[in-house]
Amino acid sequence: MSTIKTQDINKTVWEACDTFRGIIDPSQYKDYILTMLFVKYVSDVNKEKRSKYLKKYEGDESRTDRAMSMERFVLPKNAHFDYLYEHRNESNVGEIIDIALADLEEANREKLTSEDGSGIFRNISFNSNNLGDEKQKNQRLKELLKDFNKLDLMPSHLESRDIIGDAYEFLIANFASDAGKKAGEFYTPSEVSTLLAKLTKSEPGARIYDPTCGSGSLLIKAAKEVGSDNFSLFGQEANGSTWALAVMNMFLHGFDGAAIRWGDTIRNPKHKEGDSLMKFDTVVANPPFSLDKWGADDAASDKYSRFWRGVPPKSRGDWAFITHMIEVANETTGKIGVVVPHGVLFRGSSEGKIRQKLIEENLLEAVIGLPANLFFGTGIPAAILIFNKQRKLDSSKTGDKVLFIDASKHYKSGKNQNKLREDKDIPKILETFNSFKNGEFEAGVTEEKYSYIATFEEMKENDFNLNIPRYVDTFEEEEEVDIPAVQEEIEKLEEELVEVRGEMKKYMEELGFKK
Repeated sequence: MSTIKTQDINKTVWEACDTFRGIIDPSQYKDYILTMLFVKYVSDVNKEKRSKYLKKYEGDESRTDRAMSMERFVLPKNAHFDYLYEHRNESNVGEIIDIALADLEEANREKLTSEDGSGIFRNISFNSNNLGDEKQKNQRLKELLKDFNKLDLMPSHLESRDIIGDAYEFLIANFASDAGKKAGEFYTPSEVSTLLAKLTKSEPGARIYDPTCGSGSLLIKAAKEVGSDNFSLFGQEANGSTWALAVMNMFLHGFDGAAIRWGDTIRNPKHKEGDSLMKFDTVVANPPFSLDKWGADDAASDKYSRFWRGVPPKSRGDWAFITHMIEVANETTGKIGVVVPHGVLFRGSSEGKIRQKLIEENLLEAVIGLPANLFFGTGIPAAILIFNKQRKLDSSKTGDKVLFIDASKHYKSGKNQNKLREDKDIPKILETFNSFKNGEFEAGVTEEKYSYIATFEEMKENDFNLNIPRYVDTFEEEEEVDIPAVQEEIEKLEEELVEVRGEMKKYMEELGFKK
């Protein structure tokens, strides 16, 4: 058996997507494809484990069954992919798959259900009328099962332990590129996640948390920055389908201990210790931009007192998410990295007051402007804010200064999406940020038209407005215009125009068109 590589899985599974193209919205068919990939992987792992136990116990089925009941996943016979494939020609194949998913959830309740008992597959139905009439639906599901049957995902046949997780990430990214505006609900571009994870690099033993975790990609990037397996992951996601993706994503990456909760983080935060909110060493997020109806009516009476600095406006929830992140960050080790729209940097009223208090508390560490058109579903440029609770305890190197970086012109242009280059743009940002943290720069310009270190007094003079052009001078002088040369060019063009008109008149007369 040849070794299975990431590209083998990507190719086969991406071809399986053709089953749903043009039938349902791309933002929906990811649910079917990724669910089937999860079932196939769990089934192949189960098959390989069972084979090893049978060999170990010399064919003793009862001892093998006992051993399998202690494995990572309990897999009912009717939930095994091979069972589904055997029944691919049945007239009720959609119903058979739905029952299999329900039974898989029931057999693994602690892993695959939320606190209220809802399973991760509750929003997915392979028996849905959305897949066409009965005949069309059966044919599509038959083809889907045949496509996945080509994949061999037994662990011993895979190139590396990360191959399944990498394939899952690849598919999510490709679904995001097809899903348009809806993509922002479940996916942060890989290079942005990488940058944010590196800016908030966690130490071994860290608790890492994302309050709006989407499909979990940012959390996974943050985990990989630790450099060891000594960390714990926590996340919350409001959208049920996206929460399911995140749960599967964690298992496929081997992060079985990740605690991913389903629910509205602002109205009903799920990660608690006793009556208080759980505290984390690293908090990262790409919250929904300027979310309307985020829960402002209840914020003033929030039982966790998260909004003591002020309540953000009802129609823009950006500072609500930022405030939540800061409040759940550990008081001595907490680092916070968040993606925000630029309005967060300069809008006034209640947002301005919250921003001022955070600067006065010396929590803000860096403001990093990103290029436009990086994110799926919106072309507007965004920024990253870095907060650091350690600054309140030890500001010997940075004092009360804040680093501003304008990275908006540093990217690789793409047809549909711009990208931060992982060999150039990301290292440049990190080098500047780390040099600032190490106290290598004085206040003022650190690199012309790129970075600046502002003092508290400067920000105060600017009424705590953090708009990057107030600090990083990005003005480009226009090239001096040579007026005589321009005039000469105009006269030349006018002479050529007279000649062209004369030629046209001549041709028109030859064709019999005369005034």
